[in-house]
Parts: sequence; C-alpha cells; structure tokens
Amino acid sequence: MIVIKTRRRLTSASSHIARSNLPGGFGKPSVYHGLVVIFLEFFAWGLLTNPVISTLNQTFPTHTFLMNGVIHGVKGLLTFLSSPLLGAYSDIWGRKPFLLITVFFTCCPIPLMKISPMWYFALISVSGLFSVTFSVVYSYVADVTDENSRSSAYGLVTATFAASLITSPAIGAHLARLYSENFVIALGTAVAILDLVFIFFVVPESLPERLRTDQKISWDKIDPFAALKNISNDRFICLICLIVLLSYLPEAGQYSCFFVYLRLMLGFSEDEIAYFIAFVGIFSCIAQTALLACLQKYFGSKETIMVGLFFQIVQLAAYGIATSNWVMWFAGGLAALSSVTYPSISAFVSVYAKENQQGKKNIFE
Repeated sequence: MIVIKTRRRLTSASSHIARSNLPGGFGKPSVYHGLVVIFLEFFAWGLLTNPVISTLNQTFPTHTFLMNGVIHGVKGLLTFLSSPLLGAYSDIWGRKPFLLITVFFTCCPIPLMKISPMWYFALISVSGLFSVTFSVVYSYVADVTDENSRSSAYGLVTATFAASLITSPAIGAHLARLYSENFVIALGTAVAILDLVFIFFVVPESLPERLRTDQKISWDKIDPFAALKNISNDRFICLICLIVLLSYLPEAGQYSCFFVYLRLMLGFSEDEIAYFIAFVGIFSCIAQTALLACLQKYFGSKETIMVGLFFQIVQLAAYGIATSNWVMWFAGGLAALSSVTYPSISAFVSVYAKENQQGKKNIFE
C-alpha cells in the first residue's frame, strides 16, 4: 500500500510539473506547430539516409539485412508495449511534454552513428519505447481541428513528412561529398536540437485543461494485450485494427529494408537513392493534399481508404516482380498514391473517438 500511495504521489507531482513548468509557447495552438515538429525531425533523419546504410553495412557486413530486421523488430515491439502508456498520459499531461520526449529519444542515437555504431543501433532499438512522434502530433492536430477539417489536416501532416524527405537525402549526399559523413551527422544532430528548442519555447499546449482526463491510470488501461482483447468488443474498432494490421504488415517489412536493398542489391548510387526519395516525396505531397481532398470530398473516408489500399496492392506486387530499375520507380509512384490511406484511417477513427481520448486513439493506431 505504501508503494502504491508513493507512486500515486509521484505521478501527481510529475503531472503538476509537466503542466506548469514548460513555457506556454507563442500564439494559439495550430496545425502548423505540429507540421514544423514533424518536418524538422524527419529532415534530420533524411540527411542521414546514406550514412545509415553505410554504417549498417560496415558494422554487420555479413548479416546486414538480418540485423536491420532485428533492430527494427525490437524497436517496433517496444513501441507496441509502451504506446498505450504514452497515449493515456498524453490525455492527462497534455501533448507538449510528449512531443519533447518522443523527439528527444527518437533523435538521441544520431550523434553516436560514427562514435560507437553498436551503441547507435542499440539506442535505435531502445528508442522504440518513445518513437511515436507521429501519433502525438496527430493527437495535437485532433485537438485543434474539427471533424470537417481534420482529414485535410492529417493529410498536411503526412505531406509534411514527405516534404521533409524530398530534399534532405540529396542535401545529405551532397554535403557528404563536399565535407564528410561526420559533418552530415553533426548537421542532423543540430537540426534535431533545433526541433527540441522549437517545441520547448514556441509550441503551445493544445489540450485544454477541461478536456484532460484526471482518472487514475490503471494497468488494464495501459496493457496492450488487454487492449487487443477488448478490441473484439467493438466491431468498428476491430475492423479498423484489422485494416491497419493487413496494410502495415507488408509496409513495415518493406520500409525497414527498402533503401538498403536498393543500395546493396540493385546498385543504386547515393544520388539515385536521394532522387528516388525526392520523387516519391513530391508525389506523396500531391497525393496527401490535392488528391486526398478530392477523394474525401467526392467519395468519403471509407472509399478513400479503399483507393489507398488498391494502390498499395499494385505497388507491392510491382516491387515483388521488379527486374529492372524503371519498375522500381513506377512502384515508387504507386507508393506515393497509396499514402492517402493513413490520414484517411486516422480521420475516420478520430470522429469515432471522444475529444479527451485522442491521444489514446492515435497511439493505438
């Protein structure tokens, strides 16, 4: 009992600190605050696209793909285990503290890439405990938008992610040739620090006090396995989870090793990888803004999800049978078109979730 009471006092004290000590930010919370956070984080990692591949190959020369899969697998497992806790507490403490936490732990491995590659890959795996910036940003966006504009706002978030990857790999490759990979790693670290400074001083809290849940967090609310059991009690959530699982299962395997495959197996140069990412990024921006808005307007969220899944099926099939580089480029265009799926699903579910449960909803996605 003493331990439980002490833990409750610490939780209450931590909640008070999280609510009172962070600067209030500038202006009213808006979608654009979340866009800057996403852009800077993924721009930092985009700069490191080629250094990551070379470091992975140098560290595990005979088991490159195996270790790449293990690293991302451990990261994904830890994300699955910790996500319910982060989502539940973001509905209590607000979004801003968790933006700081997720960006910090997602980017903290960057400086160690050349200093200690083994620690770098170990930290990438462990960072899965907090690597849910996208979900927290989606919760932030849900706080500041209504149902009618939420789908377009989600599309802007994913389009911003794509935009951050349009130029950053090419810039990273160019700077590595001019200077060195160490310079690019230092630049990526600086961009990540800039993101943290922006969140701390500029980003205002989006979750009003009146919407924060003051309920005590019990184990059954943060247990991911219990949540999986409870899914069957709600037919709508069960179907959405099945759609997400069947969509992300092949996508996760593809994206975890795709650029390593292009570089080491198909012989893409550093510039070709950068151009490929830019190509997919540009088309993703168009798909997640103009195309998504048109599909939502004329068909609705459910039909938009189906269109995105159709493009994904064709894209994955093209990747599987590709025998020449042009097929990979064609499949990349289809991948960009399929990117309308995630914002459509998020918008579809956000209408179903209560206002004070957006963090929990987005984290579980």
